[in-house]
Amino acid sequence: MLTKIALASLKSRRTTVCLTLISIVISVSLLISVEYIRSQVKQSFTRTVSGVDLIVGAPTGELNLLLYSVFQMGNATSGISWQQLQRLESNPMVDWVAPVSLGDSHKGFRVIGTDNRYFAHYQYGDNQSLTLANGTLLTEARAAVIGAQVASELNYEIGDSIVISHGLGNVSFHQHDSHPFTVTGILKKTGTPVDKAVHVTLTGIEQIHAQPAAQRSVMPKPPETKDDSGHVHHPTHDEHEHEHEEDTVTDADRASHPDQVTALFVGLTNRAAALQLQYQLNQRNPEPVLAILPGMALTQLWSLMGNIEALLLGISSLILIASLTGLITMMLAGMQARQPEISVFRAMGAGPLTVLWLIQVEALLIALTGCGLAVALNALVFPLFSDTLSQQLGLFLSGSVFTWQTGVIVVAVMLATWLCSFVPAIAAYRQALQTGLTHR
Repeated sequence: MLTKIALASLKSRRTTVCLTLISIVISVSLLISVEYIRSQVKQSFTRTVSGVDLIVGAPTGELNLLLYSVFQMGNATSGISWQQLQRLESNPMVDWVAPVSLGDSHKGFRVIGTDNRYFAHYQYGDNQSLTLANGTLLTEARAAVIGAQVASELNYEIGDSIVISHGLGNVSFHQHDSHPFTVTGILKKTGTPVDKAVHVTLTGIEQIHAQPAAQRSVMPKPPETKDDSGHVHHPTHDEHEHEHEEDTVTDADRASHPDQVTALFVGLTNRAAALQLQYQLNQRNPEPVLAILPGMALTQLWSLMGNIEALLLGISSLILIASLTGLITMMLAGMQARQPEISVFRAMGAGPLTVLWLIQVEALLIALTGCGLAVALNALVFPLFSDTLSQQLGLFLSGSVFTWQTGVIVVAVMLATWLCSFVPAIAAYRQALQTGLTHR
C-alpha cells in the first residue's frame, strides 16, 4: 500500500524526481565503474606477461629485473652468459627459453634483441599471443619487427630501413649507420610495452657491436727468418691467415649467438615446478643469476599503487555523497509543498509513523531505481568498448559487471539512502504531528 502511494507521489513530482534520479545514476555508475575498472586494471597489469613462468637475469632486485625486462624501464646491471641459456634448455623441467638482449634504442624506443622464440611463446592478457598485423617475423639477420606504437608514431611500413643507436636516451651520439635494419613485420596492438619496442635479431645486434676489421689493432709483422743456407724466409699470406684461424672461428661463433644476453624468458613443462627451478637457479646455479616469478613480482609492483586505488574510490564516494545530499535537499524542499498531501493522509487515519515510512519508501525507490539503471548502463557500455580499451589502453576486460563488489556497492548505497532519508522523514513526522494537533 505504501509503495503504491509513494509511486503516485513521486509521479506527481516527476521533474525534480527525474533530475535527482539522473544524479544518482551518474554517481552510482561512476562508483561501480571505478571499482570494476580497478579490479580489471589490476588483473590486466598482473597479466602484462602471462605466458612466462620464470624470468632469469643478472643478480639484482626482483622489481628491477621485472621493470627492465618486461616494462622496458631502467637499465640492466649486467648480463648472463649464453651458456646459462644452454643449461636451461637442457634442463628437463624447461619447455622453452627465449633470450632478450637490451641496451640499444631507436628514436626513443627500446630495441630488443631476440629470436622467433620470443614471438612464439610470449603472451599477455588472457593468454593472448603476439600476432603480426603485417609482414613476417625475423627471417634474416638484419630484420626488424616493430610494435604498433612505433609504427604509428614514426610512420614506418614494411621495407623501411631503420638505424638503431647505442644507449637508451632519445639522443645518441653513436649511431650504427653502417648496419641498418629492415622492417619486415609490424605487430598488432597489444596495449602492453611490446607496442613500444623494436625487435631485432641477436645476430644483428652482435654484428653492429662487433669491432670493424679496419679498426682492429694491427698485429705485429712476424719476423723474417733465415734457413740454414742463409736465405731469408718471408711469411706468406696463407701462413698469416693460418695464424689467425682461431680468431676467425671465434668471430664466426660470436656472429651465430652473443656471448651474453640481458635476460631469459623461461617456460616450463609443468608450472608446479616453478618454485623448485627458481630455488635451484637462485641458490645452486654455477653462474650467479636471479630467477623471479613474473606473476608474484607484478603483484608486488601493483601493491605500490594502493594509494591510487584508495584515491579513486574516495573521489567516487564523494560524488555519491553529493548525490544523496541532493536527494535529501529535494525532499526537504518539497515538505512545505506537500503539507496538504500530509493533511489528507492524516485525515484518512494515517499516523505520524506512516508518514515517516512513506518518505523513506520514496527515497529507497529512487535509490533502487538509480542503482538498477546504473548497473544496466555499465553492463551495456563496457562490452561495447572492450576492444577499444584493450587496444588503446591495454585494459583487458574479463567477467561480468555483476560481481559481488557491485552487490556490495548497491547494498551500501541503499543503506546510505535509508539513513539519509531520516532527515526529511523526521521533518515529515513532525509536520504530521502538527497537522494532527491542528485538526484536534
